Amino acid sequence: MGRIFGGERFGRPQFLAGLLLLVFLAQALWLVDRRLSHFPVSGQSFVIREGWGQWRGKWIAGAHFSTRLEEAGVLPWVGDRDGFDPDHAALWYLVASVPLAWLGDRPDFDARAGWGWLAAVPTLLFGGLLGASLWYVSRRLYGNAGGYIALTLYCFSPRIICNAALWFSEPELGAAWGAFGALFTAIAVAHTLYAPREVVLWNWRRILLLGLSLALAVGSQFSLAVLLPICLGFMLYLAPMRRGAAFAILVAACLGGLMILFASYFFHFGMIWQAMRHASFWGISARAFTMSGAYRQAAEQFGQSSPALVLAFPGALIAYMVWPRARYFGNTAPLLVALLFLVLGLGTPHYPGLGFHLVALPFLFAFVAGVAADLLETRQQSLVLACIAALLGASAVWNIWQLARVAGG
Repeated sequence: MGRIFGGERFGRPQFLAGLLLLVFLAQALWLVDRRLSHFPVSGQSFVIREGWGQWRGKWIAGAHFSTRLEEAGVLPWVGDRDGFDPDHAALWYLVASVPLAWLGDRPDFDARAGWGWLAAVPTLLFGGLLGASLWYVSRRLYGNAGGYIALTLYCFSPRIICNAALWFSEPELGAAWGAFGALFTAIAVAHTLYAPREVVLWNWRRILLLGLSLALAVGSQFSLAVLLPICLGFMLYLAPMRRGAAFAILVAACLGGLMILFASYFFHFGMIWQAMRHASFWGISARAFTMSGAYRQAAEQFGQSSPALVLAFPGALIAYMVWPRARYFGNTAPLLVALLFLVLGLGTPHYPGLGFHLVALPFLFAFVAGVAADLLETRQQSLVLACIAALLGASAVWNIWQLARVAGG
């Protein structure tokens, strides 16, 4: 126990990161309270009802649900392809409804019954876990300064907080955490492939984590299957002399993830087969790239996601392009992934484009943090530190002010 809670495992950096995450959760909880006060019935009620029905053995969530869609009067964003949800696996519904699975009778979706707080538990948990993962990865890549910058951007991002609180947003934080975990777990595995050990068996923990991350990401948004070639590409690039082992590890992780998805259908082979047949793994429309409205919508979403990022990202991108020192793998990887997801979001201006934009955010935060940490090591350290502190401070104040306005409303 002393080794776990000693200075190497838990010290001042971890304590400060924990405080930031507590501030994040406090903002999200405040927003949950205001949402329940103003909107007793949540837009997520259908998602929870579907998952609850599967937990109670009544149906498979997202399958043969045309009648249930009509009865619930669901908003248009919930798809229906021959009675199957083309965008989400049953896992998505099950995770959202876990806190209410114990209810024996049909849930009362009035917030006054207390279910509203329970409904927010999964997204609050995913929000905290994604923030912790972002800090851990950024700190490992860029040092303490990079970890703090990335986590501060995350903790005061309106889009992230709204998703954690289920405030007029679809719950995709599970997909974002899964995607972030899958990419960086794949990179971590690739970096270990030159160790003089039996690679596949030695990496069994990372294989399980990679499989879980892929299952959570793809199960929450089928189009995130694009992660598979991305992960493989990074692994082959980082371990060119061990490509066979890299491929074997990814295949093993995919099989593990597939088993998790199979379990989410309660091992009904026919159901998962039909769900995969009707799934939309690639909804990109070339026409969307010629529509000016898609670019305006993307710009609005970017600004609403994090006002601080509107200033920080262009500055970090310019520094990355003109300063060779910043162009290394630790900065390049999150930048490439973020840009890819932003492009995919442009190609799908509605759903799942919104999910792609959200998934891109933690990678953007990591990239900005990496370049900022590099700049902090230059002779202009004092100036850079002042600019970063001012930007992050203003972002925090602005976000809290906006929450106060919501509270007043």
